[in-house]
Amino acid sequence: MSKINAAITGIGKYLPEYVLTNEELSKMVDTSDEWIMTRIGIKERRIMRDKDKSTVFMGVQAVKNLLEKTNTKPEEIDLLILASVTPDYIFPASSNVIAYEAGLTNSFSFDINAACSGFLFALTTASKYIETGTVKKAIVLGAEKMSSLVNYKDRTVSPIFGDGAAAVLLEPTTEDFGIIDSILHNDGYGLKHLHQKAGGSLRPPTHETIDNEEHFIYQEGQAVFKFAVTKMADISVEIMERNNLTSKDITWLVPHQANLRIIDATARRMGLEREKVMINIEKYGNTTAATIPLCLSDWESQLKKGDNVVLSAFGAGFSWGSVFVKWSYDGK
Repeated sequence: MSKINAAITGIGKYLPEYVLTNEELSKMVDTSDEWIMTRIGIKERRIMRDKDKSTVFMGVQAVKNLLEKTNTKPEEIDLLILASVTPDYIFPASSNVIAYEAGLTNSFSFDINAACSGFLFALTTASKYIETGTVKKAIVLGAEKMSSLVNYKDRTVSPIFGDGAAAVLLEPTTEDFGIIDSILHNDGYGLKHLHQKAGGSLRPPTHETIDNEEHFIYQEGQAVFKFAVTKMADISVEIMERNNLTSKDITWLVPHQANLRIIDATARRMGLEREKVMINIEKYGNTTAATIPLCLSDWESQLKKGDNVVLSAFGAGFSWGSVFVKWSYDGK
C-alpha cells in the first residue's frame, strides 16, 4: 500500500482593513519609523478596530475564503485546528465556534496554543490525521487579534504585533508531495522572558491585575531575540540536513515574521539568498500563528508543484519548529 502524505491544496486569508502605520504609532508612544524599521523591519500592521469583531470573526472569514477558492463544501471538512494565543474565550475552544459559523457541520475541532510556532504545531498534528486515513480533509488555521494583548504605551512591544488570519486545506495524496518532515521543540525556560502575566488560573483577573496592566504582552526583547536567532536558524539547518537538502535544493524559506534580523540570520545559516525568502513583515508585522500561512497566501501565485519549501518559526514557550513541505500544486 502506498504511503499517504498530507498535501496543502489551497490557502485562504483575511486581514482587517485598518492599517496602523509607524507614523501614527509614533503619536501614541515614544518611537519612530526609523527606530522600528532599523530594529524590527515593520512599516505597518493591520488592526481590527471593531470591538465586536475578534479572532473568531477573522478565522471564519479566512476559512470561508479558503473554501470558496478551493471549491470545497463546508460539510466536506472533517477537521479544523486553530492555532492562536488570542481565543475569544477561555472555553469553549474558538475553533468550535469558527467551525459552527463557517458551516463545518461534519468536522471536529480543537485549538492549539504554541504561540508563534502554533501554525507549525497544528500543521504537523493535522498531517498525522491525514496520514493515518482518519481524516480526508482538514483545515489548519492561524488567527490572531494580537492588538487585544498589546499595551500601546509600551514602546518595546507596540510596534511589533498585528492582527490577521490565514488557513490551509490539507488532503491526502500518494504522490511524493505534501508534509514530508517536521521537527518541533519546546523549552519552558522561556516563560520568564515572554508571557502574559495575568488572566489565567494562576493570576485570575482582579482589579489589581488590571490596574497593574498585567493582561498585556510582557517581553524581554534581547533575551527573546538571542534565543530566536539561534533556535530558528539551527532547526532550519537541521531539517535540511535530515532530508539531504542543500541550499540549491530549497525553493522557498517561509519564516515566522517576528523580526527582519532574525529572518536574515536564518537565511544566511541556510545559505539562501533573499530572493528565496518570503518576507511580508513590513506590511503586516508579527501576527503570531498567522504569519506563515499569510506568507504562503501572498506568494501563492509563485509557488509551483514540486517546490521544496521550508517553514520555520520561533515563539513563546519557548517553542520552535521547522516543517519540510514538497509543494503540491501550481499556484497560478
